[in-house]
Amino acid sequence: MLLNLTNRESMINQPSEAQFTLYQSQDNPTVQLPERLTVLEAVAFKETFDQLLQHNLSGKQIILDCSKTRFIDSSGIGALISNFKSAQKQKAQLTLESVQPPVMAVLSMTGLIDVLHINSSEEWSTKEHPETHPSVRSWVKRFMDIVGASVGLLITGTMIIPIAIAIKLDSPGPILFSQTRCGWLGKQFKIWKFRSMCSNAEALKKQVANQASGAFFKNDNDPRVTKVGRFLRKTSLDELPQFWNVLKGEMSLVGTRPPTPEEVDCYQVPEWQRLNVRPGMTGEWQVNGRSQVRDFQDVINFDLRYQKNWSLKYDTILILKTISVIFNKNSGAV
Repeated sequence: MLLNLTNRESMINQPSEAQFTLYQSQDNPTVQLPERLTVLEAVAFKETFDQLLQHNLSGKQIILDCSKTRFIDSSGIGALISNFKSAQKQKAQLTLESVQPPVMAVLSMTGLIDVLHINSSEEWSTKEHPETHPSVRSWVKRFMDIVGASVGLLITGTMIIPIAIAIKLDSPGPILFSQTRCGWLGKQFKIWKFRSMCSNAEALKKQVANQASGAFFKNDNDPRVTKVGRFLRKTSLDELPQFWNVLKGEMSLVGTRPPTPEEVDCYQVPEWQRLNVRPGMTGEWQVNGRSQVRDFQDVINFDLRYQKNWSLKYDTILILKTISVIFNKNSGAV
């Protein structure tokens, strides 16, 4: 039986970019997802779900029929997470039915298989990977990352003792700092840096004004940054331990800025597009303003420009530009 959200006799009106069929199944509303769930479909999916939740669905089971869906990118993941949270607020259960192997592999990789309620009898393999962007399946780029990370870790090994001594003499606390970040398709990982702030910096963050607009944090005169920390940031030495993240495949030498989960929680569905590639130690936004970038929309534009222009040659150019920026006295991360 087709479900209409106003008189429950016909289909809901949808944006022209994507059509979502809604019908009633055993008194539970069901949404038929399309073959691909990328940014246009994901935006329409979110709008459909928001309209559906205008009705009292407390205690109901909202079914997502995924039988036709063979591809999902970061925007689709963002829409799923957003709709899951919206259903929770209304005390409704979101259930994914007939999930196909390619989609199941993505849900497993991102950890959503342990969060979402999924019914699927299809066999699938954890070796399956989505191809959200050419850069994530390029073995040459991965080879460059492994070689670059290996060289970078050797350099880190030669510098770790003087850096560790300087950090310890400057302020009490650990030498290394780790923080949860979101990588490809929003998968969370621990990023590593040499500590450049006081040891209780995370607890003090709310006391520091955010000089950036949108879903990221920046303050030029952050009082949490230590004296040695300012030097480490100016020279980007604080980021040397991230070569370990690159070697593990969580990051790339070149990519997009890895956001925190708190930042991603503030994303609108289209902003999830920036997670279609692996995050990088450097990228467009780092070589085009670095600490001067204040508007999150500029970060989005830089990240999408990187995805559009990506090539192995382009990665090499950005690496060379990064080296130039590091040795420019007027540059430096904040």
